[in-house]
Amino acid sequence: MAISKQKKNELVADLTELLSSAKTTVFAKYQGLTVAELQELRKQAREAGVKIKVVKNRLVKVAMGQIAVYKDTDTTGLTGQLLYAVSSEDEVAPAKVLANFAKEHDALDLVGGFSDLGNTLSSDEIKALAAMPSKNELIAQVIAQLLSPVTDSISGLSGGLSGIISGLEAHAN
Repeated sequence: MAISKQKKNELVADLTELLSSAKTTVFAKYQGLTVAELQELRKQAREAGVKIKVVKNRLVKVAMGQIAVYKDTDTTGLTGQLLYAVSSEDEVAPAKVLANFAKEHDALDLVGGFSDLGNTLSSDEIKALAAMPSKNELIAQVIAQLLSPVTDSISGLSGGLSGIISGLEAHAN
């Protein structure tokens, strides 16, 4: 079923907007996944703030050509049946979602991706990216490190105060 030129233009405009706001775009071959598995992948992606798109590679290439940072990006890897995972919030989330799903579903094959700097990412780089903590996890780790001396000081202070109070009570008796 052929789609109209107007519909193609709308799809390209939507893709251009989506890709231009993306921190990271990861693409994977999905041939062999069932409809139920694709629905589960979409659900997991939604929960992580990642959008999954299944569109013709040609339309993605046209959209990328309209975005300054992607104009010179090598798109030769965009062949076959691909799905695209995109996040405008978290650089790691698309890689994490697809890599975690691929661990349990052999039919999903990570192919590569693009960063918001226009860099092409290999499947190995995507797997390495997926192994990194997410932005929120990193923020939580930094806050925990910053608060650690405070909580240590508070527990030390409360222990010291308890000792002083105990000493005062023993002296008063």
